[in-house]
Amino acid sequence: MTELAERPRRIALAGASGTIGAAVLRRLQAEGHEVAVVPRATLAEPLALAQALAERACEVVISCIASRSGAPKDADAVDYGANARLLAAARGAGAAHFILLSAICVQKPLLAFQHAKLKFEAELQASGIGYTIIRPTAFFKSLSGQVKRVKAGKSFLIFGDGNLTRCKPISDDDLARFIAGCIGNPQAMGKVLPIGGPGPAISLREQGELLFRLAGKEPRFRSVSPAMFTWAERLLSLGAPFSTRFAEKAEYARIARYYATESMLVLDPVSGEYSADLTPEYGSETLADHYRRLLAEA
Repeated sequence: MTELAERPRRIALAGASGTIGAAVLRRLQAEGHEVAVVPRATLAEPLALAQALAERACEVVISCIASRSGAPKDADAVDYGANARLLAAARGAGAAHFILLSAICVQKPLLAFQHAKLKFEAELQASGIGYTIIRPTAFFKSLSGQVKRVKAGKSFLIFGDGNLTRCKPISDDDLARFIAGCIGNPQAMGKVLPIGGPGPAISLREQGELLFRLAGKEPRFRSVSPAMFTWAERLLSLGAPFSTRFAEKAEYARIARYYATESMLVLDPVSGEYSADLTPEYGSETLADHYRRLLAEA
């Protein structure tokens, strides 16, 4: 997708307190856009939200919000509900473009938050407003949880043989640049855009091998069976009809199993398989760059 050097726009940004949202805010400000940050609390107040966007005459609305837990109640309230209120306010303010940060995993929806995201995606596409839906692959942050383990000389945890899944992770800044590049870009209007980092696609085992190599340590792996999440989900589901807490924990087990077994790549509609070749690459920052920084800081 070609990036355009457009005139500064009046932009409302929701989700700026998150990792990706903060990177988007930095990028928009660096490009000279006039950015109004929408506080999370304001998203729960339709009248205040509508007034805020109308007063600033926002031309573009960008949503980087997402439920923190992925639990059904949280997903419905944020991934769908908060975005739906933001869309209504955007239409009322006369905004011409709504850019939504979604997720690549909605291609194969098995979880509550994925269904909530898809519900809003459909509402956005039918709204009549110009839209761009961005579905990134894995974030660097989501692949960083074992850096301290490796630094401390512990084993790197993998599921099965470590090659069950693959992804093309993208950095916060590269994704922010991609999002900003959609503003005023006719190539992005009315599109659903999957996007990955510079590639190539990498498995969990390969992430571990990379991390050990950069840390100057011999690779040590410990295999965990994804079946443990299946059994946990079945056990917790027994109590779900009687307890919200059990229902949420059962969903967390489903989420864990999903990410242990499903690749974060474009799903080939013909073969039904995940395809690295069909997953677009963007940016310059690699996972190796990210790991080097974290190892230096650890």
